[in-house]
Formats: sequence, C-alpha cells, structure tokens
Amino acid sequence: MTTVPLLDLKPQYAGLRRELLQVIEELCDSQMFILGPRVEAFERSVAAYCGASYAVGVSSGTDAILAALMAVGVGPGDAVLTTPYTFFATAGCIARLGAIPLFADIDPVTFNLSPEAARRVVSHPPDRVARARLKAILPVHLFGQCADMDSFLALGEELGVPVIEDACQAIGAEYPGVQGTRRAGAMGLAGCFSFFPSKNLGGFGDGGLVTTNDAALAARLKALRNHGSEIRYYHTMVGGNFRLDALQAAVLQVKLPHLESWHSRRRENAAFYDRAFAGSAVKTPEAVYRGRAVNFHIYNQYVVRVPRRDAVRARLQNAGIGCEVYYPVPLHLQACFRDLGYQPGDFPESERAATETLALPIYPELTDEQRTAVVQAVLEAVA
Repeated sequence: MTTVPLLDLKPQYAGLRRELLQVIEELCDSQMFILGPRVEAFERSVAAYCGASYAVGVSSGTDAILAALMAVGVGPGDAVLTTPYTFFATAGCIARLGAIPLFADIDPVTFNLSPEAARRVVSHPPDRVARARLKAILPVHLFGQCADMDSFLALGEELGVPVIEDACQAIGAEYPGVQGTRRAGAMGLAGCFSFFPSKNLGGFGDGGLVTTNDAALAARLKALRNHGSEIRYYHTMVGGNFRLDALQAAVLQVKLPHLESWHSRRRENAAFYDRAFAGSAVKTPEAVYRGRAVNFHIYNQYVVRVPRRDAVRARLQNAGIGCEVYYPVPLHLQACFRDLGYQPGDFPESERAATETLALPIYPELTDEQRTAVVQAVLEAVA
C-alpha cells in the first residue's frame, strides 16, 4: 500500500539542505539574529516579487494581519468586513483589537468572500453592529486563488475604507483585473502573508510579512513591529514585538527563487487530479482565472467537495492517504464569537462548505505513484 502524507517537507529540504545550512551557519557566525541585513534583503526581494513598493517582515501571518489592522487604526467601536470561512486568525485579529468582525457569506465556486454578499451586509448590517464604524474590508485569498479584488476595491472606494488583503495562503497568486494582472498583496492598501512551514513559501517556524505601496504606512508598520518605536527607547505609539527573525529571513531568501517552479508543480498536480476526478462524485476546485494569468491559482491547498465527507475522510485515513478539513466550523459559529449573535443558517454557503470540503495532498514533490494512489483511494471512498 502506498501511503501519502498530506504534506511532506523533507524532499524540499533535501534539495536545498547544503545552501540552507550554509546561510544558517553564516548567520550563527554573525550573531545578528534580530532584524538586520538578512531581514532587509528578504523584504526587498519579496516586495519585488509581489510587485509592491514596500515589505515589512513580521513574526507570523497572524501578526501581519494584526499589525496591518493596527496601522489603519482599527479599534473598539469599529467593524471590519470579512469572511466566516477562513483560518481563525483573520477574525481573531479583528476581535483582539476590540473591533467586531462583520461577516458576509462566500462564493460557493471559489470559497472566497462574495462581493454581492458583502454589499448586502454593508447595506443592511445586523442590528448588533449597526452602530459600529466600518473601518476596513479584509478579503481572504483562500487556498491560493485571489478574491474578486476589483469588486472589493470599488466597494472600499465607495465607502471610504481601505482594503487589506489576507494573502497568507496566496503569495504569488495573480489577479487579472481592470488595472492589469497584479499579484496578491499589491492591490489593497496592505497585503498580509504567512511563512508558516506548510505554506508554498514556508520557513523553519513562524514568520510573516506585510506589503504596501504606501510609504507612510510602511514606516508605521516598521514602528508597530518594534513596540511602536522608530528611535530606540522612544515610542510614538503602542505596538508589539512583531519582528521577523533573521533566521527565518535567511531561510526564506534561499527558498524564494524556487517558488515559481513550486507553484507550477502544484498546478501540474492539480491538473492531474482534475482529469482523474472528471465525471466522478468528486467536485474539483474551479480555477476562475485560468487562461488569464500564469499564477491563476497557486494551490496552497487542493480542496474538493465530496458526498459523505466525514466517511470519505475516515476511509482515506485508513488507507494511508493524508487529508484535512479546512475548515470544519465557520467562524460565525465558533464559541468565542457567540456573543456576536450569529446563528446556524446565517451564512449557508460557508456552512455547506464546512460539511463538504476536503483537502488532498498537493505539495510539489508528489510522485506519479503517490498521485495515483490518492486518486484511487478517493474514487473508492466516494463510490
């Protein structure tokens, strides 16, 4: 029996081991672990890769979102429009600042925040948030495919609020919009990225980054990540300890030149699955920008819909095939957000996705034998 993990990072490391150990040794010899030239070099590289003017390295994707929201002044009495179908950090950071997550349902095709649903919620907010000031729009580029940014940028301009991109799963993903093809993180006022090891560009631990084209915002973010200090021991605002470790920057700088080839290989794996599952009970993810951009999808996750999802998941696990549910409980139904007053049925597409979706192995180093084993196991499980 061929076993296939959901993610295996060891093959990637094996190919880069010598170069990674060399930069780690150099860093150890320098003893410059906090910020410094390694972080600055990586920030420049990522800014150029994303097509943004500035990049500010921070300690995690969560802290990237938190710092970006802090930088635009989100606080008590404010609301931030976002999706209930995403990783917890998106809404958690809003709540940590004393603001209210204002949820709208997703597009069932892309799993991303629906512009139409967002407009309806903004026009008719729930009573409990009717008095809150809408401070920002926070769409998520879920699973590696950009949200409909033209619609959200237009909505943000109409309402006079910034759009902050949660691009934690989408570094390099491209959006073919009215201003041409642009990459995730270069369209809104700010873009937030995660370098958690499971991401397409993953570090040796936690790490994150915020991109922007706004010089003043970049300066504010740099102060916020360092306890609100631009000059040592002089604090113009209350920030946090959100600095990106030089170790992570060094590792990520080695990996960055390989990112495009890893994206390409993930798309090859996705295309293999798409062909293999055609005509079956497995509903494959739809790449809505295919043919309009090179990185139309970067497949941080390959997420299918299947009948009897939990039974299928159990059968795959018993067969040695890694899989995962992203995400089993939409954010509006999480216990910690009970006081917001949302009820089952409020966001039916998010709730339906939570019961039907399953992520399959998609990492670049999958072998033909492993891909075939995944397909056979899934088809047997849904039969």
